[in-house]
Amino acid sequence: MMKLLKRMGAYKWGIVLVLVLTFLQVIGQLYLPTLMADIIDKGVAKGDTGYIWKVGLQMLLISGASGLLSVIIVYYASHISMGFGRDLRDGIFSRVENFSLQEFDKVGTASLITRSTNDVVQIQNVLYMMLRMMVMAPIMLIGGVIMAVGKDAKLSLIFVVVLPILLLLVVLLGGKAMPMFKSLQKKMDKLNRVIREGLTGIRVIRAFNRGDDELKKFDVSNEDYAKTAIGVNRLLSLMSPMMMLIMNLTTIVIIWIGAKFVGDGTMQVGDLMAFIQYATQIMIAFMMVSAVFIMIPRAAASAERINEVLEMDTEIHDPKDAKDAQAPVTLEFDKASFLYEGAEKAVIEDISFKAKAGETIAIIGSTGAGKSTLINMIPRFYDVATGSVRVNGLDVKEMTQADLRMKVGLVPQKAMLFTGDIAENMRYGNEDATDEEIWAGLRTAQAEDFVSKMADGIHSRVEQGGNNFSGGQKQRLAIARALIRKPQIYIFDDSFSALDFKTDSLLRAALKPETRDSITIIVAQRITSVVDSDQIIVLNEGKIAGIGTHDELKENNTIYQEIMRSQLSEEEIA
Repeated sequence: MMKLLKRMGAYKWGIVLVLVLTFLQVIGQLYLPTLMADIIDKGVAKGDTGYIWKVGLQMLLISGASGLLSVIIVYYASHISMGFGRDLRDGIFSRVENFSLQEFDKVGTASLITRSTNDVVQIQNVLYMMLRMMVMAPIMLIGGVIMAVGKDAKLSLIFVVVLPILLLLVVLLGGKAMPMFKSLQKKMDKLNRVIREGLTGIRVIRAFNRGDDELKKFDVSNEDYAKTAIGVNRLLSLMSPMMMLIMNLTTIVIIWIGAKFVGDGTMQVGDLMAFIQYATQIMIAFMMVSAVFIMIPRAAASAERINEVLEMDTEIHDPKDAKDAQAPVTLEFDKASFLYEGAEKAVIEDISFKAKAGETIAIIGSTGAGKSTLINMIPRFYDVATGSVRVNGLDVKEMTQADLRMKVGLVPQKAMLFTGDIAENMRYGNEDATDEEIWAGLRTAQAEDFVSKMADGIHSRVEQGGNNFSGGQKQRLAIARALIRKPQIYIFDDSFSALDFKTDSLLRAALKPETRDSITIIVAQRITSVVDSDQIIVLNEGKIAGIGTHDELKENNTIYQEIMRSQLSEEEIA
């Protein structure tokens, strides 16, 4: 928690203002019972109406000023806490943007969403409570004790008994609540994950009539979260009634003892009433402290999770002395291997091949052969465990990630479009692209036909994830986005799978003149998408099982022959 609070340097003057105004407000509130005692002892007891009006007017002015100060304090406390929450979200998002895929795999998308939303809200709430109550309560507590002792030192000894009891209550309940809050946030992660899977996979769920099963899965996670939340709230619900009980019992004892002092003439009625109010203020101050301490365990659990993201060391770093290799355009894998964290076996192992400008390299193999992992090492989404990947003769680890990725145009396996319009999505690859360049990219990607028929053309609306387009349309738009960038290396990760054979053929023919000065990497499942490639790499269980042209592999590679037989007729093979 303290690590996060150190980030509040930008709000130091606002915090100072809140502290000063809160001090003035509490001083005014502490002075009111004394004025009330004077009204009773000097005004009411002596029948001095003028004195009652005079002191009563002072009380009204102090109350009005205190109310005004309260409004200002609430405004600045809200401004600081909400602003800090905004900064935290910005910090988390910026940090996550720099994560490699390995960090995403480690934390999980659902957990990152929870940490950016629910956990930050917990910090905002406790910060607001601290600015309002954690500042006010100590001043009121100490000031109340001093004023109460000033009224009657003997009667004040009651606080020596009461305050330790209240402190023990807060410590015991807070200590039990802390591990429960940590568990609660983890169960929130799990609940978010189940919800996210259910919403993103709604088509699959309905297609296989698995709605009831997913509902049961959700009910289990929801019930688990609810039980923990109810348990925590039951524990904390004991705090308020127990404190009120102690507070009321303390008031009864004060009145009982104070009445004897009044009867003995050692204490005046006004002082007794003022003492009761100071006792109430002291107890309220302690309740404020307890309310903050109730929230601190949950905020501390959230702060720990946020710090975990902010302090997570990324496994992929930019070099201190970065280099940037230009022409000639080349790509080389030299005995590259990679394995995921915790895995016993490498996903890809001892991969070596070379490519130069104008060449098309195809990667084909069964599902799980390591095709996507291999191409993810070109833009350094993953770093090789052994060996090296070189672009333009330079190891990718010697280049900044930004410079390296500017040389790459990636079309991922799952075509991803962003909310906005088509033009905005196309300029995601090149911010300075003109409308003519966008239309040229769409024409090459075989997307011009359906885009031109839309009412607003390239300014037509794109819904979240491109859900208002078919799979084939999304793939063609994603391909156009990469083409508009005009990179040195094109990577098509199974990007033609949703296209019919005619569109696939037209697209590959249109790509040739566009990519003649670049290297083209095609990951494909279909033989027809790779037959014209300069080199075809056959992957099997993470290793190169064969490399060559279509005709060469057709003659001498068993795995390639099996893939051909599974997809093509005897006439097509011949």
